[in-house]
Amino acid sequence: MPQYLVRLAQTHESFRKAELEALAELAGIDIRFDFYDEDSPFCILALPSPTAAAILIHRSILSLSIHELWAQGTDYATLHASNHAASSIFWPHYATSSFRFTLDSYRGSRSTATQRTIIDSFSYMPLNGRIKMSNPDLSLTIFEDFATGSHEPRALYLGRLLSLSGRIAKTTYDLKKRAYISTTSMDAELALVTANVALAAPGKLFYDPFSGTGGFMVAGAHFGASVWGSDIDGRSIRGKGGKAKKDVVSNMVQYGLTSRYLDGFIADLTNSPIRGARGPGEDAARGGWLDGIMCDPPYGVREGLKVLGLKRDPGENRERLACVDRYMEEGYIPPKRPYSFEAMLEDILQFAAVMLVVGGRLSMWMPTANEEAENGEEQKELSIPMHPALGLVSVCVQPFNKWSRRLLTYRRLSPDEISPEALSAMVSHKKRAHGNGQNADDLNDFRRKYFQGFKEPET
Repeated sequence: MPQYLVRLAQTHESFRKAELEALAELAGIDIRFDFYDEDSPFCILALPSPTAAAILIHRSILSLSIHELWAQGTDYATLHASNHAASSIFWPHYATSSFRFTLDSYRGSRSTATQRTIIDSFSYMPLNGRIKMSNPDLSLTIFEDFATGSHEPRALYLGRLLSLSGRIAKTTYDLKKRAYISTTSMDAELALVTANVALAAPGKLFYDPFSGTGGFMVAGAHFGASVWGSDIDGRSIRGKGGKAKKDVVSNMVQYGLTSRYLDGFIADLTNSPIRGARGPGEDAARGGWLDGIMCDPPYGVREGLKVLGLKRDPGENRERLACVDRYMEEGYIPPKRPYSFEAMLEDILQFAAVMLVVGGRLSMWMPTANEEAENGEEQKELSIPMHPALGLVSVCVQPFNKWSRRLLTYRRLSPDEISPEALSAMVSHKKRAHGNGQNADDLNDFRRKYFQGFKEPET
């Protein structure tokens, strides 16, 4: 297959390959990575055609552009030799076309005079059309990849521009310009990447069980999916303000996405009104009816995790009766009880296993401490929650100082991919206790470590 050069954004490096793989799967494009390095913004892909390359990149958020690779080398002598050998067959086609040359230097800089000299060194190419810097027929870019601290590039590429990416959406949906947000609203760039990795697309139904102000629903709707969500906190659903009310709907109105927003409702995952076509004991190997689930579950740092229910023993009717009498009141907030972080992760995976169609994806954010080994260098392997009906597709990491959050993406397996024994054992396994009044730190190891500065208490 022909080779193509992707100019990547040098940010969220561990997400970039997963996004490209997801976009290739979504478009049904065969893809092979001939070169990929998280330290480099250049990626070489083998793809079926220029048309496939343009389709692949047009909605990518972590790429800038894709180019037909005409030449590559480690210095300009080898680059020119590669250009003669590999791309001279293209030259006659563009002999009279308008054209331009540009230079893109990563971690390096060139003076205007040096740039002109480099571009003039390609004058042997029989391009007789006029130079046109805006929208030419042929746009060629010389890419230079410098190692850190080096004065000479370690790799050089020459590519013909095929298509720009969809990265402009990062600016369009910037939280600073959004009508309705909260302190926990997901960054627009990462919400869009999550929607890409989850394969959001027209004709698909996507759900967020922790919707908040609707960041993932906005991202999914941007890519054409029909979206809806729920949240345990009714205030985020109802919004705020009087006549100039701000809520999830106002965000959809702002971006012209109201036709793709189905609704939002108040619920928690353990008391959800959403039901699958069958329960865990009813041929659970078969899929459900949601095409995708995107969520950023609460980490329980600001306050302990909660689910709907009573803290006291259900036999104590006084609190229960009070709730029954008041639940119809405007602004009523139902009682909640502590909830285990690990149980929440299990519940999300079980919900996804029942509700997703075969091949549907769950993309879920999960925090973790950056635990270091005794030598202070190696990190302990992350314990990733698993389910016999879900296959792990990718793990993308956004590091902070002493903790990270990871985007875990799972695929709903087909019946012949699921172990009946593992599924039976999971279904019959007694669910762990959710708390019933235990201390929030006891139920959430991440929360405890967060407030300890990720250091174990002295013994």
